[in-house]
Amino acid sequence: MIKNLIKKFTPEFLISGYHLKLAFLGAFLYGFPSRKLSVVGITGTSGKSTVVDLTTRILEETGHRVASISSIRFKIGEREWENTLKMTMPGRLKLQKFLREAVKAGCKCAVLEVTSEGIKQYRHKFIKFNTAVFNNLSPEHIESHGGFENYKDCKGKLFRATKNTHIINLDDDNAEYFLQFPAAKKLGFSTKKDRERVSENGSLSAKIIAKDITDELSWIKFRVENIDFKLPLLGKFNVYNALAAICVGLSQGVSLETCKKALEKAKGIPGRMEIVIKEPFKVIVDYAITPVALEKVYQTATRQLVNPSTNQLICVLGACGGGRDKWKRPVFGEIASEYCGEIIITNEDPYDENPMDIINQVAEGAGGKAQKILDRREAIKTALQLAKPKDVVITTGKGCEPWMCVAGGKKIPWDDRKIVKEEFQKLYGKVSNS
Repeated sequence: MIKNLIKKFTPEFLISGYHLKLAFLGAFLYGFPSRKLSVVGITGTSGKSTVVDLTTRILEETGHRVASISSIRFKIGEREWENTLKMTMPGRLKLQKFLREAVKAGCKCAVLEVTSEGIKQYRHKFIKFNTAVFNNLSPEHIESHGGFENYKDCKGKLFRATKNTHIINLDDDNAEYFLQFPAAKKLGFSTKKDRERVSENGSLSAKIIAKDITDELSWIKFRVENIDFKLPLLGKFNVYNALAAICVGLSQGVSLETCKKALEKAKGIPGRMEIVIKEPFKVIVDYAITPVALEKVYQTATRQLVNPSTNQLICVLGACGGGRDKWKRPVFGEIASEYCGEIIITNEDPYDENPMDIINQVAEGAGGKAQKILDRREAIKTALQLAKPKDVVITTGKGCEPWMCVAGGKKIPWDDRKIVKEEFQKLYGKVSNS
């Protein structure tokens, strides 16, 4: 509460100056560690954590020690630990300390998830990025940034700061904006062989195209040049995440064959289209905190797992609080009403906002079709009770996050995956994932 009051009454230039000086202090104290690393920054709205994970696997396949940070985990060489900060991109001192530890551990590369909020607070400053990756862009953090264009410009600052290699999703509507920034080398990726994008600051050094894409239960398959890839990931959107990682590998001199070998070892990404119960019905946990991401999750489930004549999609969702992006709450409800047979709207991360107000705003979009259950555990339990054999239950908004953030800065230990398994076991006995 005090922190919010300070922000409210402190001029923006003073806040910006504070963040910038703290960024310099962190880099100075830890000896500007990024200068001894090849740093890859992954930005975009959705899929950043998945791209970080896949990129790390590719770079490790070459025998190098790699460090990485995502909303899911921290990793330095063989050592990894959960990101419990409830913050995708750590603060400036923590970030620079991490990079210093990576250097000491003998890492040659660092792969960082770079957020617009992090850029806004200069957390990317005084980090020497070798490669910037743009995956996709859709409305998010609009109220915080004061509009979509400001949000996009924040992402663009990573590309302004990165002079060596730019990697861009050519199929995204905002690709040309990111192509405008100068770089020594530019790679593009696409699923459309005739996709062309114009760059005022140099042509593409390479364009990677995925062909023969198939989206099967628990697998995606595609071909790049003459190499066939088969990844144990659910959802066609993960093709783009894989292509982004492949482009990073190619930009670092890694062969397609090595990329294939690395990616096919992937075991799925925690809390991202993760199937936590397989029988007698499926339960999937996903992060999906934007309308675009939520719709892709539901589309994947209805295309692969749901037959309207025999089974249904049961959805548990909410929306983050604290005054964050209130515009998308009824949109979530509208999307759920289009795809879900049963809708349960529940608590997510209310922070200091009244959680029932948030739930009611999501429910408005569902047109009276939804149940409203404040207690998230109870909501998950209800979804499991509603499910019949072959149905699909999806809980979104939390993924593998370890906390639920409520009023007064309090954090409640939480993991949707764990709660699902606990409630399933109470209702039906032993969890079966065979």
